[in-house]
Amino acid sequence: MTAPGPIRIALDGMGGDHAPATPVAAALKVAAEGIGILLAGDEAVLREELRRQGAAEPHGIEVVHAPERIDSSEDGARAVRAKPDSSVAVACRLAGEGRAQGAVSAGHTGAMLAAATLHMRRARGVLRPGIAVVAPSACGPVVLIDVGANAEARPEHLRQFALMGRLFARDVLGVPEPRVGLLSIGEEAEKGNELVRTAHGLLADTPGFIGNVEGRDIPGGAADVVVTDGFTGNVVLKLYEGAASYLLREVRAAVSATLVSRIGGLLVRPSLRRMRERTDPNTFGGAYLLGVRGLAVIGHGNATPVGIANAVRLAARGAREGLVEQFAAALAGGDAEPAGAT
Repeated sequence: MTAPGPIRIALDGMGGDHAPATPVAAALKVAAEGIGILLAGDEAVLREELRRQGAAEPHGIEVVHAPERIDSSEDGARAVRAKPDSSVAVACRLAGEGRAQGAVSAGHTGAMLAAATLHMRRARGVLRPGIAVVAPSACGPVVLIDVGANAEARPEHLRQFALMGRLFARDVLGVPEPRVGLLSIGEEAEKGNELVRTAHGLLADTPGFIGNVEGRDIPGGAADVVVTDGFTGNVVLKLYEGAASYLLREVRAAVSATLVSRIGGLLVRPSLRRMRERTDPNTFGGAYLLGVRGLAVIGHGNATPVGIANAVRLAARGAREGLVEQFAAALAGGDAEPAGAT
């Protein structure tokens, strides 16, 4: 089911290490492609930044005044309640009120999680929203869910994460028949703790379920969607990111160690550049809070304009494909039909 009418995404104009310059530059990029942007933040600051970037009267961008801002040092949930007119809260409220189909912020992760849950509410049938990230693998992108929204989870939560992750992989990332794996310490169904063993039985009727996968299977691309609780998923994500950074540093050091290696490095530079692009978090824009009534994307604090623009594009694609409605249909009983099916 494809969402009718133009797509509008609410963007936190004050979120991120390099705000407002970075989100404003991203807004200009995606607005030029036809995605409507509601840019939330201090109106005077945002309009001055738009003028600085040569767009005093930007087409497709509406500035929505949000005078408050949540800093990285604040407690996210408390700050959202204390600062209802913060840029991240206003962005999520715009989505919750239906003025936008989704919200994107590169600011405080906890504040974005709290604001999205508060203002968008859970989608019909969703027990708990889950944070999904898109990680690179040898076989293409892998959706890892949950990576931090729920430190503790029940088996029925993991089943819903599997359904939501599968629909996200299919309708937003374009994976035709996503393979769903349950993260465990062994491939056998009886391996793992009580949570994993019980969840394995519940996942048996999930389309595309291939059984348990281990941590080493994720970069190998054994599954397109990997399901776990938020505590384990966050540990996996941080290890994944750290390992990627470490390997890139080691490769750079190796190709610059001697004159011969530097010459060889020139030959492999195009391949190394492609490798860096595949492992760059900006490629997919951040993490996605699935299960709320709107698409909420949590960007990296140091995201570039390209990264934030990619986050907006994927949120817009999810809105076009009616992903929230697909979740509701899938959770109501059985998998949803592919987007656009009759």
